[in-house]
Amino acid sequence: MPAQAPAAEDAPRRLAQRALRGLPWEVGVAKPDPAIVVDDVTRTFGGLTAVSVDHLEIQRGGITGLIGPNGAGKTTLFNLLTGFDQPNTGTWSFNGRSLGKLAPHQVARLGVVRTFQLTKALSRLSVLQNMLLGAQGQSGESFLKALVPGTWRAQEKANTEKAMDLLRRFKLDAKKDDFAGTLSGGQRKLLEMARALMSDPEVVMLDEPMAGVNPALTQSLLGHVKDLREQGMTVIFVEHDMDVVRDISDWVVVMAAGRVIAEGPPESISQNQAVVDAYLGAHHDAPLTAEEEDQVLAEAQRAIAREAKRDGEVLRSDGTRADDERTTP
Repeated sequence: MPAQAPAAEDAPRRLAQRALRGLPWEVGVAKPDPAIVVDDVTRTFGGLTAVSVDHLEIQRGGITGLIGPNGAGKTTLFNLLTGFDQPNTGTWSFNGRSLGKLAPHQVARLGVVRTFQLTKALSRLSVLQNMLLGAQGQSGESFLKALVPGTWRAQEKANTEKAMDLLRRFKLDAKKDDFAGTLSGGQRKLLEMARALMSDPEVVMLDEPMAGVNPALTQSLLGHVKDLREQGMTVIFVEHDMDVVRDISDWVVVMAAGRVIAEGPPESISQNQAVVDAYLGAHHDAPLTAEEEDQVLAEAQRAIAREAKRDGEVLRSDGTRADDERTTP
């Protein structure tokens, strides 16, 4: 009996994992087919270096998780790649085309879209109107063409049908006429992701898509992120939940203090000492020397003495409390 062919919907994931299989687990490793390439990108704020990435490649068609402690520079890197901020130095490209000096809307038109940790839905527009804002090349946006409905009605109808299809897919079609501001936090995350797909992007960048989402919607969001890959898109997402990262990532990039400190498949990350140190602190599990033990003990004794003094619990040599002394008339 011939072996059963793998499910068609599993093909994109298998292709992404096959492309990344066998790559060395090292920073800046070259990918077989990179969609985005970053070289020598730095961003400083005063004396603080928020991002300093020497070389980074994002594999096309896969899901890349971007992780790191708070303040590691993950969102700043997202802002740089999508035109919401400009670096001090460096170059970065999408499909071989430089994205430097491009505005966010120009980056989006090329096929790189993003969502935000704090959702950007327009609260006083309906859910459907929010969706229609994401459509590209709308003829009715031209002042002259807007005066001639025949030039844009067919396109408007097609965009509305596309928006409704996406809303049904994200289980938001019943909310199409509701103000976006009335949606829950999780529903706004779904709306933002659905709106991003209105432009038929090649790369989708998700900044903490699970943050603030109740458990009932988390699994739904996870399924939608996986589905982006199944449709052939490249996904980059920031996430702190390592269970989520292991579940959906084909490759993981770890940042700390603005730098990329590790790359590899999800199973490699827990084995990387640099990653463990970044999250837990270097030498967190190293045994203390006798001198270090004495220092820790002395500091603990000083802390106890300070606390006792504040609480008025300093005892006399006879064991009575210093604050128990009473004056007699």
